[in-house]
Amino acid sequence: MPWNARKLEPLERENAALKTTIVVLRHELTTKQGYAAKLELVVRQRSNRIDQLTGTIDQLRAANQEAKLPKRSNKENTMIGLC
Repeated sequence: MPWNARKLEPLERENAALKTTIVVLRHELTTKQGYAAKLELVVRQRSNRIDQLTGTIDQLRAANQEAKLPKRSNKENTMIGLC
């Protein structure tokens, strides 16, 4: 008994529709993967910049602490060493 062509038409249409859906979903996935990669790069760059700025702040704080300490004379250093 030969296949009836009319029974295949709905299946062929459904198959074509599913192929189109697959193409669309693959495109969306590729686009979202690209966005995710760009966001990862931006986050990495931002973290590096934050680390650099934190280092700068730490250096400035240390320099500020040193500037605030009173300068001792040699006589004072000698007296402290004797105690």
